[in-house]
Amino acid sequence: MKQRSRAPVEDISLPIPGTHAYEALPQFPQRSPLPFRRTIRRHELHQMVPLAETTIYEMERRGEFPRRFNLTPRCVVWDLAEVEAWIEQRKQAPRTGIVKPDVHKRKTRPTRAGSEKI
Repeated sequence: MKQRSRAPVEDISLPIPGTHAYEALPQFPQRSPLPFRRTIRRHELHQMVPLAETTIYEMERRGEFPRRFNLTPRCVVWDLAEVEAWIEQRKQAPRTGIVKPDVHKRKTRPTRAGSEKI
């Protein structure tokens, strides 16, 4: 087997941290020009928001839930910050005006006549 000849490796030594030469090296920016926004996929969304897929879809259509967007044709994600803000908004929403369903109109498991609590 023929051995390849290697080019001589130059000894590149880096300056010692804490020295002036080390501080003069180009540094990566501490903050990127665009803020990093974390996105979540469907599985993570369902762990945070335990609603049915159709409920989330309908709420998105009505503008009541953060919109999904495509990263690729087959990868759909939500912005984590928007979902967390939506959850906080729901926590802060007043609970007045919530109407409970009328149990007497149920088609299954009807209530008994004498079981009403006063």
